[in-house]
Amino acid sequence: MRTIHVIGIGAGDPEQLTLQAVRALRSTDVFFVLDKGEVKSDLTRLRREMLRTHCPDGGYRVVEARDPERDRGADGASYSPAVGDWRSARADIYARLIAEELGEDGTGAFLVWGDPALYDSTIAILDEVRERGRVPFAYDVVPGISSVSALVARHRIGLNRVARPVQITTGRRLAESFPEGVDDVVVMLDAHQAFQRYADQDFHIYWGAYIGTPDEILEAGPIAEAAPRIERLRAEARERKGWIMDTYLLRRGSGDDRA
Repeated sequence: MRTIHVIGIGAGDPEQLTLQAVRALRSTDVFFVLDKGEVKSDLTRLRREMLRTHCPDGGYRVVEARDPERDRGADGASYSPAVGDWRSARADIYARLIAEELGEDGTGAFLVWGDPALYDSTIAILDEVRERGRVPFAYDVVPGISSVSALVARHRIGLNRVARPVQITTGRRLAESFPEGVDDVVVMLDAHQAFQRYADQDFHIYWGAYIGTPDEILEAGPIAEAAPRIERLRAEARERKGWIMDTYLLRRGSGDDRA
């Protein structure tokens, strides 16, 4: 039986790998990497650096395949079907890689940014491949340090406040409305800077981009003051690198309010 590790590799820093992740890396024969093109070649390079750091004896292969294009313009009712189509296209690639590149008793791995359970599709895609029944395999999941954990650690704050809930959402949802019943919201996948909608309200923002990498950028403060700085830093970073990964926490009231 083929075995697949789904390994959370943290937000970008090779030192963020857990001991469990390192053990899984060292037991892997073939690493599968989806190439997102020249613009995001940094992501592939960072994965290879992690392997060189934690698997210095080699003995493994890295197999790359081109990531299918996703309809980034899909919105509203078309959004979920577009995501479903993209996942199915990825499932086709995963099935081919596992069947053609991994021996029947081999161990393969997918290296997942952050934590595989948080805003990542690898688990769902592997389940789809298994349901098709064409290539049998077992898989396990190794948790990783998410960009959310890395963000609050870098800002030296707690994610939650005493006896108060935290919600994790997307920029798409935040643009529609601020979640009810919570004062602390972590926002991911915000391509359109939805935090700007709340710049005239009483919020504190803790923002970070490329967290855990040499390109890391951090900014924090009352949102009315920090939002213009974040907008400028974000635009400069996108111009310089061609892509950006950022996450932020919106906290109602003063950032020093921990009660």
